[in-house]
Amino acid sequence: MFRSFLKASFGLSLLVPGVAAANDQPKQLVIISFDGAHDNALWQKSREMAAKNGAHFTYFLSCTFLMNQAAKKAYQAPHQKLGKSNVGFAQSDDEIRERLGNIWHAHLEGHDISSHACGHFDGRQWSEADWSKEFTTFRATLKSAWKSVDLEEPKGWQDLVDHGIHGFRAPYLSATPGADMIAAEKKAGFTYDASLVTKGPAMPVEEAGIVRFGLPLIPEGPREKPIIGMDYNLFVRHSNGTEDKADSKAFEDRSYAAFKEAFDKQYTGNRIPLQLGFHFVEMNGGAYWRALDRLVSDVCHRADVACVSYSEAIPVIEARGKLQPQTQASGL
Repeated sequence: MFRSFLKASFGLSLLVPGVAAANDQPKQLVIISFDGAHDNALWQKSREMAAKNGAHFTYFLSCTFLMNQAAKKAYQAPHQKLGKSNVGFAQSDDEIRERLGNIWHAHLEGHDISSHACGHFDGRQWSEADWSKEFTTFRATLKSAWKSVDLEEPKGWQDLVDHGIHGFRAPYLSATPGADMIAAEKKAGFTYDASLVTKGPAMPVEEAGIVRFGLPLIPEGPREKPIIGMDYNLFVRHSNGTEDKADSKAFEDRSYAAFKEAFDKQYTGNRIPLQLGFHFVEMNGGAYWRALDRLVSDVCHRADVACVSYSEAIPVIEARGKLQPQTQASGL
């Protein structure tokens, strides 16, 4: 109950007029998310970054990282062979035990635990039934996760799995055209989706009861060529997707400059929420995580900025009357 009170108080603090900027502008929302959510060292690193800066993040978890070797043999994604995953599986029960601890403590700290499905497959051609199968596997895996590695489950875990996982991001940002994925999300109990890409920072839109967010294209590099605000896309642009630690500092500086420019444009302008996405992989020697740390350390302490999860952002945006039906929104 105390944790719920804290989360409610945090959300209300974003809405209280007295904490708005002196010119009555709304707070600038910054929404940071991580796909995969597997490497335990990066769980710790991200949680420490958030705690240091008063931020809440969103973790899109791939459920195969809670599957041991026995569970691996039983997992079958739609249209795939048994035991196949594009991102692999947990390597040991001890690894799963540590990961479960990180997930649970992140939840207690106010972060958003959300779904990235399981085996990280491109679902562009999937039907509603295909998505529903994957979502069912995700939920079943989480419900039995502690028992599967002989750990005592914390009180509240089942409630988190049944009622506290609100969002989904499609692997590869590869959403099914049409209504199939949205229908499956709604049936699975999700309330938001973060799989879109938009031409720049944009307000989310509502489609069939699902609030849909999109990672923005932001200017980057000497020519300010637009790129999706995500570490992997920067990795491909900077080094063709090949690890280059020698130029890590240059890549960090370029990325930070792009993040900060995107932030400043909204902060001094219309204050549309800025969304940035990352993975639990430190590409190019950690360049993009360092750039993120610099941004979070710079902006999240400001009185008129709130670094929030997707779940926390939604009621704030709704209270501002900025949530639109999809037909009024522009995207790619």
